[in-house]
Amino acid sequence: MGSFFTLKSSRTRMIALSVVDVIMIVASSYLALFLRVMDDVRELRLYLPGIHKYVLINVVTTLVIFLVLNLYNRVWSYASAHEAISVIGACLLSTALQALGMTLISIGEPRSYPIIYFLLLTMTTLITRFSYRMLHIMEQGMARSKRRERNTIVIGAGEAGSMIITELKTSRYLNQRVVCVIDDNPSKKGKYLHGIKIVGGRDVIEEYAKKYNVKEIILAIPSASTKETRDILRICNRTECKLKVLPGMYQLINEDIGVSKLREVSIDDLLGRDTIEIDMESVGEYVHNKCVLVTGGGGSIGSELCRQIAAHQPRQLIIFDIYENNAYDIQQELKRRYPGLRLETLIGSVRNTKRIEGVMERYRPDVVFHAAAHKHVPLMEDSPNEAIKNNVLGTYKTARAADKFHVKKFVLISTDKAVNPTNIMGASKRLCEMIIQTFSRYSSTEYVAVRFGNVLGSNGSVIPLFKKQMEAGGPVTVTHPDIIRYFMTIPEAVSLVLQAGAYARGGEIFVLDMGEPVRIADLAKNLIRLSGYTLGVDMEIKYTGLRPGEKLQEELLMADEGLKKTNNNLIFIGKPLEFDEVHFLSQLRELEEAASDEECDIKEIVSRIVPTYHIRPEDKKRDEEAFEKLISLGKASHERLVVEVDEAGKSDGADKGEAEDKTEETEGGSEDE
Repeated sequence: MGSFFTLKSSRTRMIALSVVDVIMIVASSYLALFLRVMDDVRELRLYLPGIHKYVLINVVTTLVIFLVLNLYNRVWSYASAHEAISVIGACLLSTALQALGMTLISIGEPRSYPIIYFLLLTMTTLITRFSYRMLHIMEQGMARSKRRERNTIVIGAGEAGSMIITELKTSRYLNQRVVCVIDDNPSKKGKYLHGIKIVGGRDVIEEYAKKYNVKEIILAIPSASTKETRDILRICNRTECKLKVLPGMYQLINEDIGVSKLREVSIDDLLGRDTIEIDMESVGEYVHNKCVLVTGGGGSIGSELCRQIAAHQPRQLIIFDIYENNAYDIQQELKRRYPGLRLETLIGSVRNTKRIEGVMERYRPDVVFHAAAHKHVPLMEDSPNEAIKNNVLGTYKTARAADKFHVKKFVLISTDKAVNPTNIMGASKRLCEMIIQTFSRYSSTEYVAVRFGNVLGSNGSVIPLFKKQMEAGGPVTVTHPDIIRYFMTIPEAVSLVLQAGAYARGGEIFVLDMGEPVRIADLAKNLIRLSGYTLGVDMEIKYTGLRPGEKLQEELLMADEGLKKTNNNLIFIGKPLEFDEVHFLSQLRELEEAASDEECDIKEIVSRIVPTYHIRPEDKKRDEEAFEKLISLGKASHERLVVEVDEAGKSDGADKGEAEDKTEETEGGSEDE
C-alpha cells in the first residue's frame, strides 16, 4: 500500500487531481447559481433543489469527460496553448451535457446559468492544471539563479526564433538568457516576443551586444538566403560573441527546430553564396546509365565527383587513382550509400600508357572526368619535372586513350592558376588545356576543360592548414597580408563541373563564377574567432612572404579569351586561344624527353611553349642558385670520388709491387737452389 500511494507517483497525482476536480465541479455548480440569483432568495429556493438533485450526475459525467480527453495523464509542468484548448473543450462539453441532462429530467435552471457555470469550471480547471506549470517555472527560476547565465541575442522574430526563445526560457538545462531580439522588419521594432523586446535590425547588433555584455548570438532565420545569412554573420563576427545558426529552411518545413539543431558557424557560412542550382535533367542525360571513369577519384575533387555521379545512377562508375588509401575510402563510402551501384576501384597511374589504355579498352567508358594531377604549387616548384610528367604527360596519355577507345566526353579539371601562370603547376595545367583543345580539333570525342579557383577544405588548402596550426598552438601563417583568392565549396564546384560537362560540345574552356575574392588574412582572422581564440591574445598571425611561384591575386580568364554566357549564370565559356597544334605536339615530344632526362631547365622549355608563363625573377634566381648548388655538390662528390679512386689505385699499386717483389724473391731463391 505504501508504494501504491507514493507521493511522487503518477497514480497518486491523478487521484489527488480528481479529488480537486470533484470539489471544483461541485463548487462551480453551486457558485454559478448563487452568482445568478444572489439578490433573490425566492429564486434561490426554487432552483437549489434541482442543483442538489443533479450535482452527483454532473460530477460523474465531468470526470468521465476529463478522463476521455486525457486531462489526467498529461505532463502539466510543460503545459502550453494546446493543453489550454483541451481544458476549454472538456469544460464546454461538460456544460452542454449538464444542460441536456437537466432538460431531460425536467430540472429548471436560469438561462444564464450554463454560461456562468462554464466560465467558473474553465477558470478553476485551468488554475489547477497550470499551477503545475507555474511551480515548474518558479523552480527553474530558482535553479537558474544559482548558476551563471550567458546573455544571448536571438536574430529573427519569426517562428524559428519564437521556438528557440521558448526553449531557452523553459529548459532547466540551458543557461542562456535572451536579453533582446533582432529583426529587420521595422514594424516589429519595439514589440515583445515572449516578453523579450525586439530592439531593431541588424544595424544595432554590435551596439546591443556591447550594451548587454552578450556572450552568444543565435541566428534563427532558416528561410534567409545564403547571401543574407553571410551578411548578418559578418556583422556578428565583428563582436566578441560566440555564433550559432540554424542550418536551413528544411527544418522549418519539418517543424524540426530547437536548440539541439543549432550548430557552430563555419567559414562556409561567412563566405556563403546563394544556393547553386543545376539542371539535373541535362546532367542526368550524359551520366545516367553511362559508364563513367574518374581519374584521381580518391582526391578532394575526384571523390566528390564520384559521390555526385553515383547519385545520378550511372551504369558503371570506375574510380582510378594511384593512392590506394584514398581510393579505398571513397570505395567503402559509395558501397555503403549506394549498394546497387556497379563500382570498380582501380589502382594505377595516368603516366602509365599501357595501364590507362588497358582500363579504357576493357571498360569502354562513355564519360571521363580527368581530375588526376599534382596541385601543390610550392612542391611542384621544387620538382618541376614531376609536374610535367604527371599533369601534362598524364593528361596527354589519358586524352589519347579516350580518343583511341571512342569516349564520348572528356572533362579536364583545370585551375585559375593556368591563367598567366607564374608557377610551373599553373603552366602545366595550361599545357593540359592546350592538349584537350588540340585533341578536340581532330577527335570525335568532346574534350572540354573546367577552370575554377580554390575549394574550401580540400587536401592541402588553407583551412585544414590553419586548423592544424591552431591545434599546435599557433601561429597561423599567411604568406602576405594582401594575398587574395577565390573560394568555392567542393560540392558547389563539382556540381558546376557536371553542369559544364552537359554544355560541352568540344574545345570549350568553361570558367566558373567564383563569387567575391577573399583576403586570406581575413579568412585566418575569422577562423581564429570561430575557433574560440582571441587574435593577439590566444593566437597570432605570422606573415611569411610569398612562396615560390605564388601570386597576390589569381585570375580566371586571360585578356584575349573573352566570355560567353551559358544557361547557368555561374558558368561561362572562355574563347579558346589559337595556336599551331602541329608545332605544339612536336614541342610536347621535346618536353617529354626533357622531363624524362630530368633536365634542369624544364621551366624555360615550358615558357617557350606557353607564352603567358612568366617565371618571376626571384624564382629564376632561386632555381639558378639551387642548380649551381647542385652542380657544386656534384663536383665535390666527383672530386671526392676521384681522390678515393686514386688512393685506391695507389693502394692497389703498392700491394701489387709488394707482391711482385715477393714473387721475384721466391723465383730467385728457386733459381739459387
